[in-house]
Amino acid sequence: MSLGSGWVVAALFLVPLSSVSGQRTTRALSDPVLRPGDVLRITVWRHPEMSGEFVVAPDSTLVHPLYQVVKVAGAPLPVVKERLRGLLATYEQDVQLVIEPLFPVTVAGEVRIPNLYRLPQGTTFAQAIAQAGGLTELGRLDRVHVIRRDSDMVIDLARGYSKYEALPIASGDQVIVARRSGFNFLRDALYPLASLTAAVAAVLAYSKR
Repeated sequence: MSLGSGWVVAALFLVPLSSVSGQRTTRALSDPVLRPGDVLRITVWRHPEMSGEFVVAPDSTLVHPLYQVVKVAGAPLPVVKERLRGLLATYEQDVQLVIEPLFPVTVAGEVRIPNLYRLPQGTTFAQAIAQAGGLTELGRLDRVHVIRRDSDMVIDLARGYSKYEALPIASGDQVIVARRSGFNFLRDALYPLASLTAAVAAVLAYSKR
């Protein structure tokens, strides 16, 4: 997915706002297990009636007449896949299936389409913002708040490479893009005017050829 010219090479820098330690914060940024409210996309080869996207219920099972006997919440995805395979094997031997978790993530603040999104595992914070339509004109790439259960962080998407760049979203994340405050003469007036003047000059020069 294209992230736009303004942040196609964006990276992540974490600035903890709470007293959570760095090790705990890093671990919190990688949540590989399913939780109630998540969605599991199941694709069973040659069985469309067993395929689809199913919500994880509060009792840790899937909301589906067949899959509701399988506990999926709190288990690693490979374990979930084997449990589902074992269930389906009672109907057909050598069943082939693919599972993909979809995590609910709220993207709000200065984005064009704030909403609750269900995003695939491995989605980065920058991709989540892109899914929400990208930034508004007042969005701040250097002040993106991430609220995740017991941690509250600020992500800087306006800088260069960081070891945190590839860290994915997790279930229940709230990603909130901060709003620029105040009027900056260079940023909000002079730079746009200079760009417009340069564009007009280029058009005039071309028309005189």
